[in-house]
Parts: sequence; C-alpha cells; structure tokens
Amino acid sequence: MKVLGINGSPRRQWNTATLLNKALEGAASKGAETELIHLYNLNYKGCMSCFACKLIDGRSYGRCAINDDLAPIFKKIEEADAVILGSPIYFGQVTGEMRSFLERLLFQYLVYDGKGTSLFGKKIQTGFIYTMNVSENILKDIGYDQNFMSMEKTLKRFFGASESLIVTDTYQFDDYSKYVTTGLDEQGKAKRKQDEFPNDCLKAFDMGARFAQQVNAG
Repeated sequence: MKVLGINGSPRRQWNTATLLNKALEGAASKGAETELIHLYNLNYKGCMSCFACKLIDGRSYGRCAINDDLAPIFKKIEEADAVILGSPIYFGQVTGEMRSFLERLLFQYLVYDGKGTSLFGKKIQTGFIYTMNVSENILKDIGYDQNFMSMEKTLKRFFGASESLIVTDTYQFDDYSKYVTTGLDEQGKAKRKQDEFPNDCLKAFDMGARFAQQVNAG
C-alpha cells in the first residue's frame, strides 16, 4: 500500500509541508508506505498542448509524452493507492508549480467523449490540503471556497474520490517585525498557530489514516 504526498509549496518545512507530513504519518500508522514529493525541486513546465495523449493509435495515448521530471512522478501516482496534494493559496489559487503539475497530470487522462471518462484506469482516494493567510470569514467573502469545491469535483471525476482540508489564517514569518504587515494581527496569528494549528495537524493525520484504512478495507 502506497500513499503519496505532493507538496506545491516552495517551502519544504513550513505550514503546507508540515500538514502533508502529518497526513503521511497518519497513513504510515496504518501500514502504508509513504513518500513526499516537493514540486519545487523538479524541472518541468505546464501542458504544451501537443495533444500526443489524445492521438488515435498514438504511442502516448492516455499518457503525457513529455519526458521531464514529472514522468517518473506520474508513474508513481499510477502505482499509488492514495494521493494527498498540498498548496498554499496565492491570489485565490494554488501555486504556479501546482497548477502546471495538475495540467499535466489531469489532461493525459481526459477523453473528449462528453461523458466525463477518465483514462486513469482505477479508483483511488485523493485529498487536497490548502493553506492560506486569510481568515475563514474572508475566504468565504471573496469566494476562495468555490475554487476548492471545483477542484474537489475535478479530482473526483478523474480519480473517483476526493476531500479537502482548508487551513486558514496561517502564521507566515518567524519575525513579523521584519516585514510590512500592518494589516495583520501578529499576536492573533501567533495564538492561532499555538491553539488551532495543532488541531489542523490532527485533521491531516486523520485524513492519511482514513485513506490507508479505506485501502485496507477495499
């Protein structure tokens, strides 16, 4: 049993990576083999619109034809039993690296048949962990949650199942005095990091554990 984590943050040891590691710890506690992949360590671009993955009788039908650092990652995903993605939110969206990764990952399995067919070949559990500076109230006011719901539906379409963990009002700096942050409540953020972020970590751990249990039960 293999559970993969995909880190779309440029930081390898901050909020998003911490939560992904907790999710993988949860999966490991149920016997899963785990691996965390950092997208910012890889060399790749987004979809090139070559359509080789759509060519009838083509050598790369249903597979991305670009041979770069994502090729072995896609192979690992096809061999995995569950995948948990994570990204900070920049201007309401996932990072550019995560977006490019998703373009390449998903488009190869898309069929233009009007039926929502996926060429992935099996059903696996997927999860997405989002971290962001804004509060939960602001998130809803500006509609970020609609983007997350859309992604959840997309992942369900391609892989069969998905769920989201949304972590708001995150602590961004070790020392806020070094940055222009007059619009932020540093003390409030520090308190939330102390009181609530541990609960977010428990939720991530539970996600990974449940995914592994579902694989075992299936």
